[in-house]
Amino acid sequence: MQAVYNIAEICARHGITDVVLSPGSRCAPLTIAFARHPEIQVRTVPDERAAAFIGLGMAQSQRRTVALVCTSGTAGLNYAPAVAEAYFQQIPLVIFTADRPPEWIDQLDGQTIRQTDLFGRHAKGSFTFPADTSHPDAKWHSERLVNEAINLAEQFPAGPVQVNIPLREPFYPKAGEELRFEEVKIVHEQAGTPTLPPGEAASLAHKLRKTRRVLVVAGQHGFDKGLLLNLHGFAAAYQVPVVGDVIANLHQPVGGNAEAAAAAPLGHQDVFLAGANAVLKADLRPELLITFGQSLISKALKLYLREFAPRQHWHVQAAGPVADTFKSLTRIIRLEPATFFKQMLLLDKQQVAHLIPAEGPLAGLAAVSDATRVAPAPIPLGWPIHTVESTSEAAYVSHWHRAEQWASGLLADFFTVPPQAFNEFTAFYSTLKTLPDHTALHLANSMAVRYANILGLTNRTIEVFANRGTSGIDGCTSTAVGAALAQPDRPVVLLTGDVAFFYDRNALWHNYPLPNLRIALFNNHAGGIFRLIDGPRQQPELEEFFETHQPLTAENTARDFNLRYFPVSTFAELESALPVFFAPEGGAALLEITTDSATNAAFFEHYRTSVKTAFL
Repeated sequence: MQAVYNIAEICARHGITDVVLSPGSRCAPLTIAFARHPEIQVRTVPDERAAAFIGLGMAQSQRRTVALVCTSGTAGLNYAPAVAEAYFQQIPLVIFTADRPPEWIDQLDGQTIRQTDLFGRHAKGSFTFPADTSHPDAKWHSERLVNEAINLAEQFPAGPVQVNIPLREPFYPKAGEELRFEEVKIVHEQAGTPTLPPGEAASLAHKLRKTRRVLVVAGQHGFDKGLLLNLHGFAAAYQVPVVGDVIANLHQPVGGNAEAAAAAPLGHQDVFLAGANAVLKADLRPELLITFGQSLISKALKLYLREFAPRQHWHVQAAGPVADTFKSLTRIIRLEPATFFKQMLLLDKQQVAHLIPAEGPLAGLAAVSDATRVAPAPIPLGWPIHTVESTSEAAYVSHWHRAEQWASGLLADFFTVPPQAFNEFTAFYSTLKTLPDHTALHLANSMAVRYANILGLTNRTIEVFANRGTSGIDGCTSTAVGAALAQPDRPVVLLTGDVAFFYDRNALWHNYPLPNLRIALFNNHAGGIFRLIDGPRQQPELEEFFETHQPLTAENTARDFNLRYFPVSTFAELESALPVFFAPEGGAALLEITTDSATNAAFFEHYRTSVKTAFL
């Protein structure tokens, strides 16, 4: 078993110090090796599906690789949802699946399935550990493939990699036997940081200068202050609007002067595009679209850019496959987004940055006169508003900023008037406003992430996470739990619906305290999203076959897992509970906000009507 024990040492030498395992007999040699390694922290989670999402949450929040360990048979199959999410969200996981030796596959032996390449095309790669490592070449081979697996998981775009490990009995060391870790072969892979050759960079900058209607759209992306600084500078220098969903993490303040605010990314596209008339849509149409990041939440934005397609679409991504989301892709630029925007900024026609503060990746560049900017003026409801010549860059960016101002104003006015009935959209608005600064905010799929995208988090120091690689509800709670375990000094808040929460209760089935975790559960006792989207809400089968009716409350779950429990069903109760719920002292807590599905649907329809009629 020495080659198997050495896997833990290879992981530690590569900086993998967090392992999530689920108990089993076949994986005992791996369990013992990781548990006894002095540089590795092992957490045990019985449910493999929850364990994998917890590992994903840890890797996501720390931005480094986490290892998973499970026994043979269907245990590894339960990893599949989290593995798929990690693949599409580009999260590095190394998955060690214990297995029967090859001669016993398909021989009706217990707890045996076909584990080779278990996750298919939803993993970056699959490696099979030697079943016999007695020969020196086989031992060298085993160390080499573990190195290759780790490097592949971390190589951009990062993702999950499986190492399948056939094991023969005996699995356990003898009583009192000391386990040792040998000197092992380590192969480190150093990532490059490419830039565009000067001629190509100058050519792209020239195209940007000649194009008057340029739009930047950001997909899901972790918060990156350097990227945001470069993006602000680029937006100001080239008079370009930048649009991003809440999961793009463009909403955080980065400092700078007044021009920085004028160039700030926009986040209310779900509001103004939902009500946009033909004039506004024409005013917002780009000639050149520049995208980066992963998936978008905003269906309104996706449909708009497919209907009003740009002549050119550049996607900026260092490596890996690129999706043609808007059916208009014309150029793939193989750079990190921060590098691309910095290079373009340095080649701006003024040859200087517009707004960079005293520190940061572009510190020292002079600021240009504010005369080159046309700050968007406050606007009334309705469209069109034409104050500048429509063919200029200033006019184009002004149209987007005016639409953003209009949406912000509409939301502020809408929630100023107290609704007659308690509903989850207003409750969500109140909860979002009360979030503590520096929170790691996890948004469950279905309505939670959609509500947050409508409302936005402008100028909030809150980092947003969501499982939008596959957009499933199956591991939203577990992912937040992983983040809370990985960063115990940071507040972690999960906003979730009832179906996602009850589906993933085993996220809390372990023995580790979570004093920094707060779960706000919006319980409408049904799959309320189906009353809010066109299609299912118009069908007679809605209540029986689309909504997931359930009578559950979270009180028993809170008691079972020692969570402070705050049940609320009125605005007064919510207002009273929120400060205590979010207070840093007291330990893990669960706020259950109970509403009625039909009332929620009626209120959300009132909101949608308000948006649409505002443009009439």
